[in-house]
Order: sequence, then structure tokens, then C-alpha cells
Amino acid sequence: MALIVQKYGGTSVGTPERIKHVAQRVARYVAQGHKLVVVVSAMSGETNRLIALAKEVAANPAPRELDVMVSTGEQVSIALVSMALMQLGLKARSYTGAQVRILTDSAYTKARILNIDQGNIRADLDAGFVVVVAGFQGIDEGGNITTLGRGGSDTTGVALAAALGADECQIYTDVDGVYTTDPRIVPDARRLKTITFEEMLEMASLGSKVLQIRSVEFAGKYRVRLRVLSSFEEDTEGTLITFEDDANMEKAVISGIACNRDEAKITLLGVPDRPGIAYQILGPIGDANIDVDMIVQNVSHDGLTDFSFTVHRNDYLKAMEILKAVDAHVKSRGMVGDDKIAKVSVVGVGMRSHAGIASTAFRALAEEGINIQMISTSEIKISIVIDEKYTELAVRVLHKVFGLEQPV
Repeated sequence: MALIVQKYGGTSVGTPERIKHVAQRVARYVAQGHKLVVVVSAMSGETNRLIALAKEVAANPAPRELDVMVSTGEQVSIALVSMALMQLGLKARSYTGAQVRILTDSAYTKARILNIDQGNIRADLDAGFVVVVAGFQGIDEGGNITTLGRGGSDTTGVALAAALGADECQIYTDVDGVYTTDPRIVPDARRLKTITFEEMLEMASLGSKVLQIRSVEFAGKYRVRLRVLSSFEEDTEGTLITFEDDANMEKAVISGIACNRDEAKITLLGVPDRPGIAYQILGPIGDANIDVDMIVQNVSHDGLTDFSFTVHRNDYLKAMEILKAVDAHVKSRGMVGDDKIAKVSVVGVGMRSHAGIASTAFRALAEEGINIQMISTSEIKISIVIDEKYTELAVRVLHKVFGLEQPV
């Protein structure tokens, strides 16, 4: 018998029929003797509908009131899932984040979990109930409803698994695991049996939409055994996300190729090469809560250097406006931007012990005539900025050169 936390996303509970399917799956686990905590998202499309409704009333809704509103989507889901479980003869009880007392900070729309009161959940589990918890939401010290940001239900599931010491946290979604790359780009992409937390963190941060990055961070920090499974397929083992030393890892040097089209590049040409120039440029960007990703500063010539960095495409125009004011003091030779770029990344813990990964990737791209604009590396990742129009070609080429296809 195991204690399992299962999280179901919006597509998994998108219709009454799918909710009944979820209930049937949960019932099978209960029949095997397991204790279940089920975390659910709002029904597919509901959160977007609520946000759109709010914006019809107020162009910039107050964050506190927006959290009160959008949290209702999960409240509907937990009630429906509990009803479906009861129809199958199971004991079930639903809880909002506030009823559990998932304590968060007060950063409305992007709150972080501080603590979870386990008392009610443990009592219900011991009494034979399936506990159904609303994902994506919590409550702050002042009793205000908060939400955890997009994808926050994953974080709720992992946090509950950590707090309860669950044997496994299962994330059910519309894919059957983590793939070597996006199967829509490379049809013969391979599902991974296992992937390390480090690799999954890189994949999530680089554009893989399978898991929300904060949930992976949480799982890694608290050593939660995490598995990605499909809501729509039976008897699949999915992908286990674990530690490098905890599993019989697959022997591939590279685990996956990630891509992200939500990038934009900004370059200040001929800025003075002096101490503090990087802060002078990027300080105002950070003050505006704009995340900077890749940074490249060229070799100085005649006391001047070119300074390039990337931001999320949604922040591109805002960043350009900020830099116009900054440039009045920096006095560069000009500023150029490009919002038609993409980042393609090669990820794998095997890079630690294998040389030549970068040169293999660069050669493969060169042979296809793909120009590299920027390069960033870490211990287990190489990221390359290219023209957006070459994104899919680059992914396919790198996927092939590192032997990630399905075996014939």
C-alpha cells in the first residue's frame, strides 16, 4: 500500500465524461489498497474565461480580486470529481486551498507556498477518504485567497506530496511522458523512461511545457518521486523524474532537445567598456521585473564593446523603451533589437563526462547553413540563439545527430 498524490490538469477534467474517467482511474488505485490525494486544475479553458470576464469589467483588475475570481475554477472541479468518486461508491471529500490551509505569501497571482497544514488530510486518509484538493491556490496570513501562477496546480501536487511524505507524485496530462523533443516537430521523438531533475529543470526552463518549472524545483528540493503520465492512456509507465544516483539511467549522453520561440534579442552597440556598465544597462531592466536570459559582451576595441541579451518576447517592447532612457546616459553607438529569434538547447547530464558535444552541435548546424547568433552553456546544457525560421530544422538536425530517434 502506498500514499500517492495524483494531479490532473485542465484537459483531464475538461468534460463530465473525462471527470468520470478520472474517478474510475482513482477507484482502481484505491482498489489496490493505496491512499489517494487528488489535486485538480480548473476545467480546460475556464481560467482563461474568468480572466477575460474580469478584463471586460476592469482593464487592469486588482490582483487580490482577480485571485478571488480565478480560484473558483478549481472549486468547481474538486466538487465534480468528488461527486464522481461518490457515484462509484468511494468516500471522497473536497478541499479548497484555504480549507487545507496551504499557506502562501501575499504575492497575488504568483504566490509561493510557505507551509501546508496536513491535519485534515491525514485524518481523512486514515478514515478511508479520497481527498480531492484544489490546485493553483492557497491563503495568506491575512486570510486572503492567493493563486500560484500559471501551471500552479503542478506545484500544489508536488508540495502536498512533499508535506505528506508521499511515495509518489503522479502528474497526469495530455501527453504520456517527457520526450526527447517536441513530437510535433520530430515525429519519431522518443519517450524517456527516466530523466534527472537537473535535466527536467533545464527542459522546463527552455521551453518544454510538460511540467511547470516551479514544481520541478520543489520536487528536486524535497526529493519527491515524480512521474508524468497520460490521462488518456492506460497501463503506461510514463516518465520518472528522479536523481542521477537513484535510478538506472538511460545511457544516452544527451537526453533531449528543447526549443523556445518566445525570445527576443537586444543589442547596444559600442558601449563604453568600463566597470559597472553591465549593471547600468541591466539594472533598470531588472527593476522593471523583466527576466534576462542569455548575455553576451564582445571583446573590447578602442574602449568600446557590444552588449547583447535576450528577454521574453512579451517584454521586448517594454525593455526597448527602458533602454532608450538608459542609453541617454550610456551613450552607445546605437541600439538594435530582434523579436524573430528562437533558442534551441541540447540537454544532458552526460555532458559532464563527454567531450565534443558543443562541436558536434555546431558542425551539424553549420552543415545546414544555420547561423548561430548567441551561445550560452552550463554543466549540462548548451543553448543557441538562431533565426526563428530555422527552429524546426535545427531541432530535427540536433535530434538526429545525437541519436535520439526511436530505435528501428
